[in-house]
Amino acid sequence: MKKIAVLFLLPLWLAACHVDLPGVKNELRAPAYPLVSIDPYTSGWSFTDNLYDGSVKHWTGADFPFIGAIRVDGQIYRFMGAETPFLKTVVAMAEQEQWVGSYTFAPPPKGWYLPAFDDSAWKKGYAAFGTRHQTAVRTRWRSPNNDIWLRRTFVLSEDIGQQVFLRYSHDDDIVIYINGVEVVNSGYSWGENKQVALSGDALAALKTGENVIAAHCTNRAGEALVDFGLSVPVYAEAFFDQAAVQTSVDVQATQTHYRFTCGAVDLELTFTAPLLLDDLELVSRPVNYLTYRVLPNDSAAHDVSLYFEASPAWALNKPHQESVSEIIRHDGLTFLKTGSTTQEILKKKGDNVRIDWGYFYLCGADSEEYSYQIAAPLASRAAFAGAAIPEGTPAADADGYLSVVHSLGTVSGAVSNNIMLGYDDIYSIQYFGEHLRPYWNRDGEQDILDVFALAASEYRGLVAKCNRFDAHLMHEAAMAGGKEYAELCAVAYRQSIAAHKLVQAPNGDLLFLSKENFSNGSIGTVDVTYPSAPLYLLYNVELCKGLLNHIFYYSESGKWSKPFAAHDVGTYPVADGQTYGGDMPVEETGNMLILTAAIAIREGNARYAERHWDVLTTWADYLVEKGLDPDNQLCTDDFAGHFAHNANLSVKAILGVASYAKLAAMLGHRELAKVCNDKAKAMAKEWLQMADDGDHYRLTFDRPGSWSQKYNLVWNKLLRLNIFPDEVAEKELAFYLTKQNPYGLPLDNRETYTKADWIIWTATLSDDPETFQALVRPVHAFANATPDRVPMSDWYYTDRPNQRGFQARSVVGGFFIRLLEHDK
Repeated sequence: MKKIAVLFLLPLWLAACHVDLPGVKNELRAPAYPLVSIDPYTSGWSFTDNLYDGSVKHWTGADFPFIGAIRVDGQIYRFMGAETPFLKTVVAMAEQEQWVGSYTFAPPPKGWYLPAFDDSAWKKGYAAFGTRHQTAVRTRWRSPNNDIWLRRTFVLSEDIGQQVFLRYSHDDDIVIYINGVEVVNSGYSWGENKQVALSGDALAALKTGENVIAAHCTNRAGEALVDFGLSVPVYAEAFFDQAAVQTSVDVQATQTHYRFTCGAVDLELTFTAPLLLDDLELVSRPVNYLTYRVLPNDSAAHDVSLYFEASPAWALNKPHQESVSEIIRHDGLTFLKTGSTTQEILKKKGDNVRIDWGYFYLCGADSEEYSYQIAAPLASRAAFAGAAIPEGTPAADADGYLSVVHSLGTVSGAVSNNIMLGYDDIYSIQYFGEHLRPYWNRDGEQDILDVFALAASEYRGLVAKCNRFDAHLMHEAAMAGGKEYAELCAVAYRQSIAAHKLVQAPNGDLLFLSKENFSNGSIGTVDVTYPSAPLYLLYNVELCKGLLNHIFYYSESGKWSKPFAAHDVGTYPVADGQTYGGDMPVEETGNMLILTAAIAIREGNARYAERHWDVLTTWADYLVEKGLDPDNQLCTDDFAGHFAHNANLSVKAILGVASYAKLAAMLGHRELAKVCNDKAKAMAKEWLQMADDGDHYRLTFDRPGSWSQKYNLVWNKLLRLNIFPDEVAEKELAFYLTKQNPYGLPLDNRETYTKADWIIWTATLSDDPETFQALVRPVHAFANATPDRVPMSDWYYTDRPNQRGFQARSVVGGFFIRLLEHDK
């Protein structure tokens, strides 16, 4: 295999970025389309093919309503979002008011879900039911078999109509019945405040008098939750019922471009998150742009106005929370501001949690062409549509929506402008007891209104930079790995960055803290950093240090006293110490050593390693002692469970020792470097004997006939460690090509699921473009075909295009490893 000193070549790539290249359209039908990308909390996505097919959502799936409409000569076309019914509660969920249910943890007899079933022997408890960290839980779910059966009796005093919605929260699998009729059967999934319209037998089963909702929920792992209720629409008529015609969508690294036909005019819409990683101030700036361009398509002039409306949900964890909104004018801009009334800063932590402190802003020019309103959405929509709300319509449960109207007047040629969206979270992270502000306001002296004004002044220049960056990324990635690879990188870029928060530690260190989205909510997880790191090694090594600094501090401060690296430093956004239930000694220690060596090679010096030499030495000693044949423990693929003698984990340990040797050599410790490098080679020699299984290498040393992806081997190549002979990767790659399924290479022989990031790493073991692309194309096929419309999942099945778990995680930054390896 050809050896390439690839990390040293990256400055050449960066220096070339001033050259303009034509943009290349991304043809991938993304699983979900990134719209607003700021951090794990301020995150907006379209989960549908057309931007107007459904509500804009947070990455968790919670609705973040954001509607766009255009009026052309009096005719209105909706181009973004959906007018979902505003609901009035009929049967309250627990987060609105307490309710009592009958429950059992023992499997009940047949017919337990029917109205006539006698549940008098069951226990009684206040909802919601679940584990203590979940929303509104008042009855702890401590089931020996992980199941709960639940019945709720309620009385309807009158007919509630022909539009009824079941609202429910669950974790995990749930089946729900209304008066004995099945309404929901979720399979292995989870979520909060979901809703489903009742129809057919379920709707007919509701009656005046006593009714029963029954549910069976299974907790597969981690948190548990059950809650449900009923709602009816306040006013179901849509003011923007006619949709535009979407003609294209194109996801680039920093921007998502849409095109629509709206009658006699065409509309171009671009969401821009200027996440250019060489500028930390810009990475941290919590402002995105939404650009719109209108052009008649019939050579005639037309009267045109645009309408944008955002819900207070952008600043709330739950839709029922109270909010307060206001209009502010500052420095030529008008701001629509909204936030929760309680402002409980950093009081919530967890996985499926959204922010409810700080303030969301929708912002545009302070001019006569614009009008701004904070009102009930039915009122502002009706005003734009020139319609009236029927008298006697009850007030909606929602109020304080933010709306902007831009009256373009008579349009005969191309007209464009923009609005801005942003969020001031005030404090972002609790770090070992201290509240940290976002990096852009780390000294506490900046004002969010001034930051918006700066963003407005830099708009044209930043959009031009984003256009150049997007074009260069597509070009370079296609050169490195082919068109499909480039398209995956473009979709992954914002997802990875926005799953982090950038802050400054009290000691001045940069902290770039990840959130484990839908994989337990941990903050600063090392085995999430490890797969994410290639993106940040490529574009800004300081951010890669920011992925490691908190773990070094945790050990060096004595707060973590074990001789191996910690797994995490808490549950997002509270970083007060590891909260994950088990250690990953070899995994995290190997990760830290390898990435520290990658930073040194990227910088051309080992000064960063020198700062942390004592703890690096402790960790290297641990791997020498414990790493060759790991005992029963977890690795980063912890969903597969504990197992011993893990051959791929052993590779990581060996390369961790070799990385330490590389650092020692760079620091002038020649004798130590030789001793450690010889030790790594000796360990690798033993590995070859223990793992060999003929035409491939085993999953575990003690299981003949087993196999697994040896993605950790990629660092032997990228760091030029020369610990494992080239033939190891070559033999593995040839074997992998015989094991592929339609949507990728399984992680190992035990299951058909895989990890997308590891496939890209495994493919990067090959110098042959055809082999690389043969392994990557099925990953692209999965992303293009999956019916699970969520921000890209990295854990999915390879024999069918279905998500196994996880979504919106930062680990897709690992896709950029081929660009690290690319020989220009």
